[in-house]
Amino acid sequence: MVDQEPSLPIGCAGCLSTPELNFDFTMAFQPIVDLVDSTIFAQEALVRGLNNESAGSILGQVSDQNRYRFDQACRVRAIQLAAELNIQSLLSINFLPNAVYQPELCIRTTIETAKSCDFPLDQILFELTEVEKVKDYAHVRSIIEHYQSLGFKTALDDFGAGYSGLNFLADFQPDYIKLDMALIRNIDKDRGRQSIVKGIVQVCRDLSIEPIAEGVETIEELTILKSFDIRLFQGFYFAKPSFRSVVTDLDHLLSEVC
Repeated sequence: MVDQEPSLPIGCAGCLSTPELNFDFTMAFQPIVDLVDSTIFAQEALVRGLNNESAGSILGQVSDQNRYRFDQACRVRAIQLAAELNIQSLLSINFLPNAVYQPELCIRTTIETAKSCDFPLDQILFELTEVEKVKDYAHVRSIIEHYQSLGFKTALDDFGAGYSGLNFLADFQPDYIKLDMALIRNIDKDRGRQSIVKGIVQVCRDLSIEPIAEGVETIEELTILKSFDIRLFQGFYFAKPSFRSVVTDLDHLLSEVC
């Protein structure tokens, strides 16, 4: 548990020209589990209010004017809390591609924070969000490629939720894709969803991308997804987001499904 919120170092001069945030926030963490190795693969940092208010209550205050500073603040909050909580797995951080002006500049605060907290850079996984709102594919590609060149892992979030996902994979490949929970819900009862997910998994295999099934809530969903040779999972079936703390003991669940 963190007693007080850390201050935000500003490493990129561009951030100084954007408005200060007039709201504060912290993070909850939800594990992504590896059922092959029976380990926690990553902890995803999820925005929350200081009193555990929902992500929506925070994201609703993000505008075009403060988007850059909010994106930078999220990275700092996540890394500082991960270091204090001694997270040993990957740390998954969502980022807003429209908030990244120049990849080589906007990553400076992330690197400075990780170094100051003694948090390994190779433990950071960036999840690309808001895919459906991105129009400049070349810019997003430059972000992904620059992050990968620095040793960061990258993921495409909510894959299958919109129309742009396949176009993204045609142009560049992240290390992981997260299957949208709308595809996962009741997949054990829906042959259409099963066919779509099996097709996506095959594309991932061909492109050396690892799929992650998120939003798993039932043993039935998990069972059918495991039959598709998916190894990475996230959802309430395993653990709900933990406010300013991490769930590390999944033995009672893993013993039932491995």
